[in-house]
Amino acid sequence: MSSEIPLSIAHEATKHRFSTELEGHEAELVYRLRDGRLTIEHTGVPEAIGGRGVAGALVRAVLEYARAEGLRVVPACSYSAAYIRRHPEYADLVA
Repeated sequence: MSSEIPLSIAHEATKHRFSTELEGHEAELVYRLRDGRLTIEHTGVPEAIGGRGVAGALVRAVLEYARAEGLRVVPACSYSAAYIRRHPEYADLVA
């Protein structure tokens, strides 16, 4: 992966997603919230902007949100599960 670039990440709470745009392409992380658990269901990054740390930035944003809100996290999408394995500082959030 290339070095990460600064991204502006939006949290659309009513749509249960985090999103960002880069070079005209939108990437998103979709989650479900229920009973104090935030389940990461999908992380999608268009191929055109892949490999630049976009997915990681989205997962990090949702994990920081979960920590701030006192939520437990269920990493149901494979990317988010792998991210947490690579970043043990978030392991305490996993339900």
